[in-house]
Amino acid sequence: MALTFEERLNQILPKISSDDFLNSKGLGNEIGFWIFDYPPEREMEMRDFLSRTILTSLNKSQPPVRAGVINLFELVIQLLQERNLLDKAIEMQRSKGDEAVMAALRPVLKEDKLAIKVVSLVDLGNIDVLILSGVGSAYPMLRTHTLLSALHPLVGRTPLLMLYPGRYDGYSLRLFNKLSEDHYYRAFRLVPEVQ
Repeated sequence: MALTFEERLNQILPKISSDDFLNSKGLGNEIGFWIFDYPPEREMEMRDFLSRTILTSLNKSQPPVRAGVINLFELVIQLLQERNLLDKAIEMQRSKGDEAVMAALRPVLKEDKLAIKVVSLVDLGNIDVLILSGVGSAYPMLRTHTLLSALHPLVGRTPLLMLYPGRYDGYSLRLFNKLSEDHYYRAFRLVPEVQ
């Protein structure tokens, strides 16, 4: 039987607060990378559920589950501001178009650099789970499959959950359910659509 979006949302908290999830039990030698995929048109509900339900409940659990949350779009904006490139990028996009600005920003927004920045923003030794959001907003400035690959050697045993507006079938990511598939098979699907 197919689960509704709401039923799938309600399974997130029990899963990510479980000892198996937090200790990456049952994964063999795999890293605890998880993806919760959801319909892109439900983005606002997903954001609300993350802030009002997931994070609030994790903080109130006993013992509290410490979550580091990184919004990838906000991270990209922060990096551009730090390098005084945001206004220049906006102007270049207006005058020369999307392709020109993306080519100019590519060296600054390489996923290996973003992965290092992500890790520098959270104290991996003092969190129990790393949650990545803002995937859809950050497109096309970064590619999530490449970012996840760059994060693998950096996060150690800390489980990572990416909230993904699109489709993940365990083998490939399809952002917004429309863009071409990016092959990625090292993450687990947090909540399947059927039970």
